[in-house]
Amino acid sequence: MAQILRFPKSNWPLRRVDTLSHLIEAVSCHRHAQEDVYWLKENAELLNVLECTKEASGAGVAVGGRDLDGIALAVLAPLRAFYAGADRHLCFFRQYYRFVLSICMDLEDLGLVRSGVGSGSVGSAGKGEALARWVIEQGLPSHELSDLQRAEARRLLARRGLVADFPGLDERLHAFVDESAQFAVPNRKAAYELTHIVFYLSDYGRRSPGLSPAAVQSLTHVGLLAFLDQDADLLSEICISLRYCGQTPSAIWEDWLARHHQGFTLMEAGRAAAPPLHRDDYHMFLVSSWHQALYAGSCFYDRIPSAALRFQRPAEQGVLHHLSQAVFQAGSQAGDWQALRPLISAGLSESAYELLCAAERSSVGFETFFEAFARSGTTERPIARVNNG
Repeated sequence: MAQILRFPKSNWPLRRVDTLSHLIEAVSCHRHAQEDVYWLKENAELLNVLECTKEASGAGVAVGGRDLDGIALAVLAPLRAFYAGADRHLCFFRQYYRFVLSICMDLEDLGLVRSGVGSGSVGSAGKGEALARWVIEQGLPSHELSDLQRAEARRLLARRGLVADFPGLDERLHAFVDESAQFAVPNRKAAYELTHIVFYLSDYGRRSPGLSPAAVQSLTHVGLLAFLDQDADLLSEICISLRYCGQTPSAIWEDWLARHHQGFTLMEAGRAAAPPLHRDDYHMFLVSSWHQALYAGSCFYDRIPSAALRFQRPAEQGVLHHLSQAVFQAGSQAGDWQALRPLISAGLSESAYELLCAAERSSVGFETFFEAFARSGTTERPIARVNNG
C-alpha cells in the first residue's frame, strides 16, 4: 500500500537543501535503473531545471539561511557515479547522447566539478567538453533527422564553446513557429516542439529567442488549448516560453497553475508498483515547479521526503473535448464565436462554463484563436487561411 504524502502548510519548515537532496535521490536512485532511457530522461530534465533556475548552483543561492556553495556536492552525490562512468555510458548508449551530455554539463555547472570563472566555463577536471568533442568526432549530430533535435544538439555543444553547423536551421525553426493558425489545432507533438524551440533559441532564458509577433501568437494559441484542457504540463511550458520571450503570460493561467501546483500528491511506493513509473505525473510536477520558480521566485520549497516517490496531479476536468465536439457539429457556423457561444454554453455544467469564460477573458485574441480552432468548411469549400500576423 502506497503512503500518501501531501504538501504541507507553510508552518512545516524544511530546508530547501534537504528537499533538493531528497528529490534528486528519488529520481536518480528509486525510479528507474541507469540503463533505462527513462532514467536518462528524468534525470536530464531535473538537472536542466535546477541549472537553468540556479536552484542548486554554487553561486551563493540562499537555502534555509545558508549558501549552497559547498553543500551542492552532497546534494548531487547520488549522481557522482554516473558522472564518473559517463565515458562508457556515452559510448554504449550513443543514441541517447543528448541526455548524457546534458546530465554531465549540468552536473559540472551545478558544482559537482568546480568550474572556472563564468557561466558554463568548466575547469580541467570537467569532462563535458571532452565528451562533446567525441560526439562531434563520431558525427552523432549529423545523424539527426529532426530540426528540433539539431537545435538541442547545437545548444549543448555551444555550452562548451563548440560549433555544430546546420545550414538554414534557424530559418526553418522560425518558419515553423510563425504558423500561428496551425497551433490553434490540438496537436501535442507540435505544441511541445514549439516550447522546446523557444527553450533552445533562448538558451533557457539567457538571451532573446528573436520570435516574431506571429510566433508569440502561436504560444498564446497553445496556451489557450492547454488551459481549456486544464493541462498543467503543457501550460507550464507555454508560460515559461512566454517569459523567455519577454512576455507576461495571462494572470488567469498563472494563478491557476499556482493553485494546481499546490494540489500535487506525493506517494511513497516501490519501483515495482503499478502502473509504470514513467506514466505517473513526474514531468508535470517538474515543469510546474519550474514555472513556480519564474512566477513566484521559489522552487522546490515544499517538503519532499527521502523515499521512492510517485507524483500524482490533482484531478481537473477540462472543457476542450466538449468544445471540439460542438464546433465539429456546428458545420458552416463553426468559425463564428459569438454566434456559437450560446449553443456551446448551454451544454456545459456550471464549472465548465466558468472555465470557458475564464479562457475567453484570458486572451484578447480569443476570437482569432477560435476562428482557427473551429476549422469551418470542408475540403471542397475551405475557409480562407487565417492571417498569422
